[in-house]
Order: sequence, then C-alpha cells, then structure tokens
Amino acid sequence: MPEQKIDINLPEEVSQGVYSNLAIISHSNSEFIVDFVSMMPGVQKGQVRSRIIMTPQNTKRLLNALADNVAKFESQNGMIEDNQQTLPPMMGGGGMA
Repeated sequence: MPEQKIDINLPEEVSQGVYSNLAIISHSNSEFIVDFVSMMPGVQKGQVRSRIIMTPQNTKRLLNALADNVAKFESQNGMIEDNQQTLPPMMGGGGMA
C-alpha cells in the first residue's frame, strides 16, 4: 500500500510550543483528556498550559508512537532516567506523567 502524504499547516503562534513538566491524564468511555501543566519549584499550584482531547483509538496510536520514539531516542542517546518526584495528590481521578 503506497504511503499517504498529509499536508499539515503549523501556525506561527503554535510553532513556538508550550513547556510542560507534568501531564495529568483522565478518560471517559469515549475520550481521553491530557492536561499539560507547568509546575514551578516550591509552588503548590500548577498552570494548565494546554488540553488535548482524543478518541481512545487515537490515544493508543499516540502511546505506540511515543514508545517507538522513546526507544529510538534511547538507542541513540542512552536510557532516560526517570527521576520522578513526589507530587501532591490530585483532586478526582486520573493519572500523572
């Protein structure tokens, strides 16, 4: 099957990106919600910088693509150490990354 090309526009205001050092993930039966948060050291309150809402199917595709990219990165640069720090408990359900 031939590879399909997708034309994607990257607006200037989006191209700069958003810094996040915490992701809070929650889901319903029809969607996954990922809040990208910026937490400053010594501050108890974080700021949601971006929220992404995805279907379960697209979330699984993202998970697989991230796993593939992390494996490629680690094969070139060595293992990424997970220096996970203890964070205060969240309100409601979900997970943190």
